[in-house]
Amino acid sequence: MKKLAVVAFGGNALLRAGQKGTIDEQEENAYLASSSLLKLMNRKYNLVITHGNGPQVGNIMLANDAGHKMYELPEMPMDVCGAYSQGFIGYLLEQQLRNVLMREDKDRDIITIITQVLVNKDDKAFKNPTKPVGPYYTKEKAEKLMKETDAIFKEDARGRGWRKVVASPEPIVIFNQKTIEKIAREGHIVIAVGGGGIPCFYVKESKLQGIDAVIDKDLASSRLAAQIRADKLFILTDIPKVFLNFNTPQEKAIDRMTIAQAKHYLVEGQFGVGSMAPKICAAINFVERTGKDTIITETALLGVDNGGTRITMV
Repeated sequence: MKKLAVVAFGGNALLRAGQKGTIDEQEENAYLASSSLLKLMNRKYNLVITHGNGPQVGNIMLANDAGHKMYELPEMPMDVCGAYSQGFIGYLLEQQLRNVLMREDKDRDIITIITQVLVNKDDKAFKNPTKPVGPYYTKEKAEKLMKETDAIFKEDARGRGWRKVVASPEPIVIFNQKTIEKIAREGHIVIAVGGGGIPCFYVKESKLQGIDAVIDKDLASSRLAAQIRADKLFILTDIPKVFLNFNTPQEKAIDRMTIAQAKHYLVEGQFGVGSMAPKICAAINFVERTGKDTIITETALLGVDNGGTRITMV
């Protein structure tokens, strides 16, 4: 039986810092990201692909706001903007992955599933927004936007600018997980939990409703990977490994760490709240629930022996 892997692409796999976000840019990025999956397919993995949406959903929200102000179009809430991004990014990944497969004379069905995720409306995250979305701004522009709107902006830990931050509640239940697992184990490629999933909650016992938030896609991917009994979780970012003392003269790459070590480094504050810390938390979550490994690395090193940082139980 083939092994099952969940591969979590970051939003920057499709829209990188400094790019305008044109469709040509994102199609090219999606093609390169999809090409990296071939190594895992050649290693007999069935695949579930998840993805971030921070840059894309931020741009959708900006367009939504501009359309409302300029043309009096109905303003859509954040959960609907998240659904827009799931369909849009799923389409890009599905199309470019199909192009890659045709190039290699491979044939797989690729299915994008618009995924809702249950959250707690009283989650403490709603009082402390931390999830960055949208483009980077200068400090002056961010301060101007904060004065003009109710938005909150925070400086990027890597000094790339200021970004809007929104609530990021913990995922509780990922809907359609049984179907996702069934389709993937049959050998089809599934794209799910886009942007961490569309956050929703129960207004009453038999009624779901969306809520303004962006779920961390790594934590949602970890939860999904555990629930569908994946053999491995790959969390992709824009650096080859996890580092201690990141971006300092004492910077040191980590090849492997146990979850006990990872928790220790978290307490030390080694990992940025809006960047690496959620990935480490997601890795710990998956390893503790399953006993299987998580690998954090960049797209180019996916499936490469000894590539990235491996997080293990012991």
